[in-house]
Amino acid sequence: MKKKSCDAVVDQILAHYEHRPSALIAVMQDVQAQYRYLPAEAIEQIAEGLGISVAKAYSVATFYENFSLEAKGKHIIRICDGTACHVRRSIPILEALRRELGVSEKKKTTDDMLFTLETVSCLGACGLAPVMTLDDKVHPAMTPEKALALIDEIRKEESADA
Repeated sequence: MKKKSCDAVVDQILAHYEHRPSALIAVMQDVQAQYRYLPAEAIEQIAEGLGISVAKAYSVATFYENFSLEAKGKHIIRICDGTACHVRRSIPILEALRRELGVSEKKKTTDDMLFTLETVSCLGACGLAPVMTLDDKVHPAMTPEKALALIDEIRKEESADA
């Protein structure tokens, strides 16, 4: 059987946790940190390496909202649509970002894999509503204009790094 591309990375992570089944979540977190999602072949390798069923590995990966089975962009944007943010107009921010990035409710990641746009039920910063996070940094009192300015800033940084 031909080795898959993530084998060495996953093997190293499994070895770090001494192949302990109790380390399943930690292993998945480390693998996701490497790839920005959990590739199917990595989940299978994790299950085999920990001596658990693939079904159990998938059940954990799909139970926790933090895990993703789909590839995500380099920069993760989360728009809060909880009650406080919704009332303070988070939807126009979401719509402006979707238009700018060319994404939708179903297609969350840009074609260039630079951005992933997600909505969340609550970011726990209701007093700062409407709130957006960009790579886990909280941006309070957000407006569509401020959100688009942040996107432009990231794009400029990315093109300067290229």
